[in-house]
Amino acid sequence: MTELSSREAELVSAHDQERPARQLGGPLRLGVWIAGGLLSAYSLVVVFRPVEALEHRMTFLAIALPLLFLCYRSGVSRRERPEGAPATEWPSVVDWLLAAASLVVLVYPLLDIDAFRDRGSGAALTDLDIVAGLVLTALLLEAVRRTVGWSLTIICILFLIYAYYGAYLPISWTIGHRGFDLSQIVSQLYTGTEGFFGVPMQVAASYIILFTIYGAVLNYSGASRFFIDLSFAAFRRSRAAPGRTVTMAGFLLGTVSGSGVATTVSLGSVAWPVLRRAGYPREPAGGILAASGIGAILSPPTLGAAAFIIAEYLRVSYLEVLLYATIPTLLYYLGIFLAIEIDSRRFGTHAVAVDAPKAGRLLLRFGYHFSSLLLIVVLMALDRSAFQAVTIATAVAFVLSFLDPANRMGPKRVGEALAKGTLEVLPVTAVCAAAGIIVGVITQTGLGLNLADIIVELAAGNLVLTTVLAAVAVMLLGLAVPVTASFIIAAVIIGPALFALGVSQAEAYMFVFYYAVLSEVSPPTALSAVAAAAITGGNTYRTMMMTWRYTLPAFLVPFAFVLTPNGQSLLGQGPIGTVLLMTAVSAVAVAALAAATGGLSGLPERLLAAVAAVLLLFLEPVPIVAGLAVLAVAAAVHLVRRRRRNSP
Repeated sequence: MTELSSREAELVSAHDQERPARQLGGPLRLGVWIAGGLLSAYSLVVVFRPVEALEHRMTFLAIALPLLFLCYRSGVSRRERPEGAPATEWPSVVDWLLAAASLVVLVYPLLDIDAFRDRGSGAALTDLDIVAGLVLTALLLEAVRRTVGWSLTIICILFLIYAYYGAYLPISWTIGHRGFDLSQIVSQLYTGTEGFFGVPMQVAASYIILFTIYGAVLNYSGASRFFIDLSFAAFRRSRAAPGRTVTMAGFLLGTVSGSGVATTVSLGSVAWPVLRRAGYPREPAGGILAASGIGAILSPPTLGAAAFIIAEYLRVSYLEVLLYATIPTLLYYLGIFLAIEIDSRRFGTHAVAVDAPKAGRLLLRFGYHFSSLLLIVVLMALDRSAFQAVTIATAVAFVLSFLDPANRMGPKRVGEALAKGTLEVLPVTAVCAAAGIIVGVITQTGLGLNLADIIVELAAGNLVLTTVLAAVAVMLLGLAVPVTASFIIAAVIIGPALFALGVSQAEAYMFVFYYAVLSEVSPPTALSAVAAAAITGGNTYRTMMMTWRYTLPAFLVPFAFVLTPNGQSLLGQGPIGTVLLMTAVSAVAVAALAAATGGLSGLPERLLAAVAAVLLLFLEPVPIVAGLAVLAVAAAVHLVRRRRRNSP
């Protein structure tokens, strides 16, 4: 991601649920950056000199959590810095106390980790263990409140109340349980790898930190600027070129950014003036920016944090998850490109001259920036772990930076990139650690299976209705919490309901993943759309609706994963011939959806195109033939109506 101006940083801070907000200065900023750099260096070393799981995750959090309290505003006091220093902000006494308490309760178990683990497994915690566990719980709740707001904090508190008071629920209730005391809850959350230090924390401390370091190195080596310049150089002469340029730039920036809002803001600062000159109204331009930005979480090879969690849950390589995501990502961007082509005609946009080098010259001079991205995939294909692949790719990106005198990574830039990698992962770390509360309580109480039974019963065992309910539930959850948290919660609650009806784990988790991501473009929150509207000055609600329209195909394609046997083809599973055929059929379905939402002028043909798209996405011979027939009728109706309108 390119370096953000102060205005862009404000937009990210205001609209992104996973971004630091406090601007530190002076010796404190230096100290925080040194600590962040050391944490990144530790994470890189652990790749080749592994540390036992609980010890590694606890050590990581012991550094990250204190930094978080220093880097985030509390939101309680309006004034947190001395007068006369308007450019920087200073932590309050409370912030320092919280940081110190975090360090104490996380270092305390590390003094004798084996004995600590034994006490937890034997349910023989000391009073000090229990107090430290309760303090850490409160600290994580406060960390989540600071980073993503009250919604996830309240959800975590409700789960804790449920664990403690579950025995008081009526016996007839499916979700009732025997209840657990403080010692048992602390043991579950604090002393093992079922709670705070479970799979989500493992993902933050291993996968995500390494990819944020890699993204920071790419950024400091000039790759982000190259991706934007290449996008502007690739499309020059058509009226749809400005919109296509923004989409391509969003895809390329997505390879080094896991944040939809940050990509939207970075892209918008450069692309909005071009879209305005091309004749795009404010709301459609904001929709293009937001839809392209949210693609950052869908774009291989980095995807979003939830994709790493999928790999851990499925116990497959991250490369396999990348393969799952490839075809849906292509269909996502196909839908955006088609919608842009349609809108360029509808709005009468025109080509814009952009001062950018020719694409061929850019590729010859800076095309090496692609090499580290490709190297990640190649190394994983050669059975290297994702940890090792991204670490080696980071080293290659560092070496290649010396090919560009303006972006050579000397000691100072290396230190800044390492620190940036840590600071980028802090909010995700808070979310992942707090999500351990939810996962731990669900595991301890058996709530996941009970809720799965309720969902299946509510849907009367019907897979279609269960899938619709699941999609609505994930989207509603995503309105309140970030993508990573909504995926984790939905995976452990809704996933089992889909498993019970015969859906494979890969298909169910990818379905949940896409709807968790799409919640970021769904009204009434739609964080990426809100940020885009702030850039273009357009109406926020209309910008949300335009974003929704651009991303509509992505809302329907995941249903094919779950509802049809051939849906696995869209995840790259099965014979290559079937994969290619089903991909082609899905591409026609996406085109039909694009026509239904804007490409056809009359209501009858729009409805016919929408019906055709749904039929095609069943991916079975009879529905495919029927869908093609309905689409042909829609085209015929459109041609007849247009001829009548144009006749004298």
